[in-house]
Amino acid sequence: MTLFASLSAGTVEAFNEAVPAVFGRAGTIAADAKREGDGASPIGAWPVRAALLRPDRMAAPATALPWRWLRADDGWSDDAADPAYNRPVRHPHRFGAERLWRDDGAYDIIIVLGHNDRPPLAPLGSAIFFHCTRPDRRPTQGCVAVDRPVLARWLDRLQPGDRLVIAP
Repeated sequence: MTLFASLSAGTVEAFNEAVPAVFGRAGTIAADAKREGDGASPIGAWPVRAALLRPDRMAAPATALPWRWLRADDGWSDDAADPAYNRPVRHPHRFGAERLWRDDGAYDIIIVLGHNDRPPLAPLGSAIFFHCTRPDRRPTQGCVAVDRPVLARWLDRLQPGDRLVIAP
C-alpha cells in the first residue's frame, strides 16, 4: 500500500479515503536538501518501518507492523554530533534528543518512517514520523500528521512494505 501525502491538497490518501493532514511548518523540501531543524517535510517515498504507541492512551493494536509501547523516558536523537543521530534513545541523554512521551497527543501513535535511516547521515534530518495532529492542528517540525482516529484506524491496516509518499 502506498499512502500519498500531498502538501498542495493538504491531505493524506490511503485505504480509499482522503483525510486532512498537517505538514512541516516550512512546507516540503527535496530530500537531498533536508537539514536538521529546517521544519520541512522531505519529499519522497518513505518506507513504513514500525509503530510506537502510548500504552496509557490506547489498547494493543491489531497491526502487522512491528510495534512497541512507548516509555516515559523514550527519545529520538536529533543532535548531529550524536553517534546515535536519528535513532531512538533513552532520557536522560547527553546529546540533544526529542522526547517522545508528550502531553499534547501528537505522539500517541507514531509511525516511524524510513527517512535518512540506512545509514543515518547527520545533519540530513531526523525523527520524520507519521503521527497524530495536535488539538490546535499546528504544523509539525517536518513530519506528516493526521487526526488520531484516522491514524488508529489505519494502523490496523498498515503492513510491512507499505510506504508514505510525501509530495509538494
